[in-house]
Amino acid sequence: MTYEQTDVPARLEDIRPRESWRRARVPRWVYTAASLVVVLVAWQAAGSHINPILGSYPTAIFKAFVALVQSGQLGPAALQSGEALVMGYVLAVIVGIPLGLLIGRSSILEATVGIYIIAGYAMPLVALIPLLVLWFGLGMTVKVAIIFLMAVFPVCINTWVGVNAVPRSLIEVGKSFMASDATIMRRIVFPAALPYIVAGVRLAIGKAVVAMVIAEFFTAISGLGAIIINSANSFDTATMLVPVIILMAGATLLDAGIARLERRLAPWQQEVGGKVSD
Repeated sequence: MTYEQTDVPARLEDIRPRESWRRARVPRWVYTAASLVVVLVAWQAAGSHINPILGSYPTAIFKAFVALVQSGQLGPAALQSGEALVMGYVLAVIVGIPLGLLIGRSSILEATVGIYIIAGYAMPLVALIPLLVLWFGLGMTVKVAIIFLMAVFPVCINTWVGVNAVPRSLIEVGKSFMASDATIMRRIVFPAALPYIVAGVRLAIGKAVVAMVIAEFFTAISGLGAIIINSANSFDTATMLVPVIILMAGATLLDAGIARLERRLAPWQQEVGGKVSD
């Protein structure tokens, strides 16, 4: 009896610190900020001691960024590249998602078209750029075409895989209620495949950025790609890294925006995956 009276309060004391620790959990953005600070400090310390032709460091890159802004080169170049990137990427999403849904739902389309989607994903697009230039010229159209061709396949394939991963029992429930194919697609298949679709859309961001730079290297040298290649030719490494970092930061922000959109559209996904939100 005496043992039970002293044991219960002792267990409660063990639980309370854990609960208070959970309430005081550090947000994820603090870890991200700390990681960035550590990387930037280490980069600055290491980069300032090497030949500026072979590498650069954050403060030198920031000075090059300010110089590009003051010269009026960066704004128009970013606008030109961003326009092609957005057009090609949005077109890839608009085409890739419906195509993946149709291929995933139709065994005939999967057998007839699926092989071309897989082959297209493995296509060495760089080798085809001269042919694309002959078809579309050297303007905006060829850039959009290159970005589209590089971004559409990950979107389509992930959507296709997502549709195939939808439990058959869910579709059978829809059929048992005499729902039409369009209703099953809209109310059951699309929401269930949404995490896969978002994963494909996020993968396509990186593909689109790489495609944009390749397009600007191999077609009319313009936009951020022109700054990169002209700076590299004059061994100005700090200026060359400015558009590279801008593109990396832009892709990261876009990816974060799509991830936030996924949490709004499919809030159940985190609970299903067991991921703890901050």
